[in-house]
This record gives sequence, structure tokens and C-alpha cells, in this order.
Amino acid sequence: MFRELIEYMAKALVDNPDAVDVAEVEGEQTSVIELRVAKEDLGKVIGRQGRTARAMRTILGAVSTKAQKRVVLEILE
Repeated sequence: MFRELIEYMAKALVDNPDAVDVAEVEGEQTSVIELRVAKEDLGKVIGRQGRTARAMRTILGAVSTKAQKRVVLEILE
């Protein structure tokens, strides 16, 4: 559920949606969502001063609170 949400948001932001790769590493209490995009789209996902990435993390945090699980978003190069 979390992976699909991040994938949907990232594909809407980037110029090359085929290069978006989202992986989920699940633990008992915490899940880590790893987001990889094309190098030229990295700035679009991060945004000015990290605003877009912060907004994505905020939405993810709200959804994860409802599911009673901690989810962390990592944007990888």
C-alpha cells in the first residue's frame, strides 16, 4: 500500500516515469520505502529546499499513522 502510494506520486512528478523504481523493506514495526528515479529527475522529486520530498514524507506519515506502522522514505541516487 505504501509502495504504491509513493510510486504513484513519483511517477506524476518526473519526466521519465519508466525509470521510477520503488522498493519496500519491511520490518516488524518499521518499513523503509526506497525511491530511485532517473538522475535528471532527482531534483523534481526532492524539490526546492526539499519541499517536495518533505510533502511526500508528510503524506506517507499520515497514511502510516492510520495503519499504525512507522514508514520511512529514502530517496536514493
